[in-house]
Amino acid sequence: MSGKGEQVIKTVYLDNAATSFPKPESVYAAIDHFNRNVGGNPGRGSHQATRSAGSVVLEAREALAGLFNVADSSRIAFTMNITEAINMALKGILLPGDHVITSSMEHNAVARPLHVLSSLGVEWTQVACSADGSLDPADIARAIKANTRMICILHASNLTGTIMPIREVGRIARENGIIFMVDSAQTAGVLTLDTEEQNIDILTFTGHKALLGPQGTGGLYLRPGLVIKPLKEGGTGSLSESLVHPDYMPDRLESGTLNTPGIAGLAAGVSFIRDTGLERIRQHELKLAQSLLAGLREIKGVKIYGPEDPMKRVAVIAFNIEDRDCGDISMNLDLRYGIIARSGMHCAPLAHQTIGSFELGACRLSPGFFNTMEDIEYTVKAIHQLSRE
Repeated sequence: MSGKGEQVIKTVYLDNAATSFPKPESVYAAIDHFNRNVGGNPGRGSHQATRSAGSVVLEAREALAGLFNVADSSRIAFTMNITEAINMALKGILLPGDHVITSSMEHNAVARPLHVLSSLGVEWTQVACSADGSLDPADIARAIKANTRMICILHASNLTGTIMPIREVGRIARENGIIFMVDSAQTAGVLTLDTEEQNIDILTFTGHKALLGPQGTGGLYLRPGLVIKPLKEGGTGSLSESLVHPDYMPDRLESGTLNTPGIAGLAAGVSFIRDTGLERIRQHELKLAQSLLAGLREIKGVKIYGPEDPMKRVAVIAFNIEDRDCGDISMNLDLRYGIIARSGMHCAPLAHQTIGSFELGACRLSPGFFNTMEDIEYTVKAIHQLSRE
């Protein structure tokens, strides 16, 4: 292990909650193949290149439909990321006078749009989670009002990794005739997402995290019968003779040229997940998280946030060393040991307020499928050394 002034001897990437790295080789190959050999714009014309590009998009749509148990893949629309998908759903459905329920652990991708909508007459209730980020479904049920239009929660916290009870919340929403929307940024590709069994009406996802695709990809699933007002209108390659925007999925929500090379990479990421097995991915990441948690608990002065039981979280672990600056810890992990972590607020101030780390922020470690036990052991030793200084 390197110390002050010594050359870093290895690089350990532990920021998969922000974006997964590395990607499977098949993802790189798919993007390169599209850019070099396909290059068409899907839906624009009838030549071979555009038909080939359209096939790429269709294959990705169907792969995601299989992963999420969606019967009709046309109900999946691609966006540039999950933030766009979340904004599209919230702003395309909620109206003044409507009531929306979330947890107190939501990412700013949900909280900021709802802050804006609140100023326009949408009523927003944040159901308080416990200090480890966990949510009691009964508290969601108690928050329901006559004007509740939507329940929107994240599947797992990007700060503590806490897994939310979406199956139970989905049942509550369905029994009360309320739209249920899930933010799967931290779970799509590592935990089971079943739109039917979990009663998910709107599933938003991002391509660049556990789905192992590139940045600039994401989307949403919209249950049949639900209609979202588009955030934008424009070229779709369909009904081009009319000034009226198409009202059918997915064209209704896919204006402008898609990131087709990125979608090709996303399809390859989903294929890798299918071939590897979702359970195998989950078990590997769980093993890494268990080892990391066990090691951190042995270090004097380290405070760990989130559930004690690793089974109740994804592989996302936030910690502090006493009252030391988390940015300084993260910088030292990077510059002295080659360990890539993330510090600060993680775009989740509500979550930090919930777990009691708002003043300090936190340092976050998020191993992924391509990390090893050696990476974890090395990281624990580095943090132990930093804690002694």
